[in-house]
Amino acid sequence: MDELTEVADAVADPVRREILVMLRHTPLTAGEIAARFTISRPAVSRHLRVLRESGLVRDEQVGRHRRYSLVRSRLGGLAAWLGQFDDRHPVWATRLAALDTEVHRTRRDRGRVAPADTAHHSKEDTA
Repeated sequence: MDELTEVADAVADPVRREILVMLRHTPLTAGEIAARFTISRPAVSRHLRVLRESGLVRDEQVGRHRRYSLVRSRLGGLAAWLGQFDDRHPVWATRLAALDTEVHRTRRDRGRVAPADTAHHSKEDTA
């Protein structure tokens, strides 16, 4: 099985996705993870095993507990593959770049026109 399929299969389950969200900011023990679900601890352990075998989480023995942490790099391939279907980002990037160009052009043009424009108005006002 290729890496993309392995990761996609692992994140296909909503419980496993929720576990990944939990681990986004801090490592947690299996007990801390299980306490947040209404499903049995053995069921949570099975989900953790799938995530570990797919390489999305790693575990470390800390005393009598196993602490799980997210392996962000494993999500990169799936994110890149999914990104090809998201047309919003390239469009927004293009639009923002165009806006940035227009802002710079307007500032540049104001710098050129303002002194001449002021001089022109002052001649009209005095005439």
